[in-house]
Amino acid sequence: MTSFESRLKDSLSAEDEAFLKNLEEGESLFGQLGATFTGPMKLWTGFAFVLGFVFFVGMLWCAYEISRAASVQEVGLWLAGFTFGMVATGMIKTWFWLRMNHLATLRELKRIELRLVRHTQG
Repeated sequence: MTSFESRLKDSLSAEDEAFLKNLEEGESLFGQLGATFTGPMKLWTGFAFVLGFVFFVGMLWCAYEISRAASVQEVGLWLAGFTFGMVATGMIKTWFWLRMNHLATLRELKRIELRLVRHTQG
């Protein structure tokens, strides 16, 4: 066994084993979304969630105001707000999907790490 393999084996804890055992069943979409609210970035994730909700509500409000606008200038201003809200909501959603993909990649790397250690042991 090489020094890398022995360091890898020693670095895996019982917590890693339990974590990877949980991964064997897979995780649902809502489970993956909930996982983004854990770990060191949970505050940023919560902030992004609230911000995305605010942008979405603002977009709906602008859409309502477009229907009530009395002049072309008002329609243009509310349309600009609607467009901003729509783009901002889309960007926040993209950030969430990228975060979920990042966590899925980390889970797969952990799984590979454990399989490598198990293979070198047996």
